[in-house]
Amino acid sequence: MKQGALILVIDDEVQIRRFLKMSLEAYGYSVKEAENGEEGFRAVFDYHPDLIILDLELPDTNGLDLLKKIRLSSTIPVLVLSVKNDENDKIKLLDNGADDYLTKPFSVGELNSRLKVALRHSVNFQIDENIFKKGDISVDFAKRIVMKNDVEIKLTPTEYSILTILIKNSEKVVTQTHLLKEIWGPNLSEETQYLRIYIMQLRRKIEDDPSNPKIILTEPGVGYRFMSN
Repeated sequence: MKQGALILVIDDEVQIRRFLKMSLEAYGYSVKEAENGEEGFRAVFDYHPDLIILDLELPDTNGLDLLKKIRLSSTIPVLVLSVKNDENDKIKLLDNGADDYLTKPFSVGELNSRLKVALRHSVNFQIDENIFKKGDISVDFAKRIVMKNDVEIKLTPTEYSILTILIKNSEKVVTQTHLLKEIWGPNLSEETQYLRIYIMQLRRKIEDDPSNPKIILTEPGVGYRFMSN
């Protein structure tokens, strides 16, 4: 994680901004604040933050609309805060460029954990000839070989593609829609049963206990999160 990363908090509630500033500074971050969408959008380009914490409910604009506006000209990681726990809202946010989301109330520890992940992804993850390792699982991207306990696991091309996308976005939620479009194209973007079958097959091959997965986690109604730690 970048030390002293600059975090821009866009939230209209002064108590929330005060709480986040105090908590984030205790973790060594620097913090700038904005109380509405217009001020927040200007602050993105005035301060060039390393990450944005964006409240979904702002007095002058919808957080999703502001996210779309930011994404037109910036790839800065965005972590969205919301009092809502609606699956469709989460999917829209992630598919429109949010890096992650937290539903209020949340713990400071959970917030810091999500920030670390988002900041790691602020520099685009590149898969060249790297070898990815997690516990007894390793993936050689150059040779397209997946190993578990030093034994090669035979994956179908589709299984391998899904695994690669999930690893590329380690610890971030990848929506079902995103995976479907990446693997099968836009015409099958609603066919979630295809994806469930392949995820189930992947778990059988890489998880110690497929019925209690620890590597490929399900975010109910939204998508999947690959745990790399």
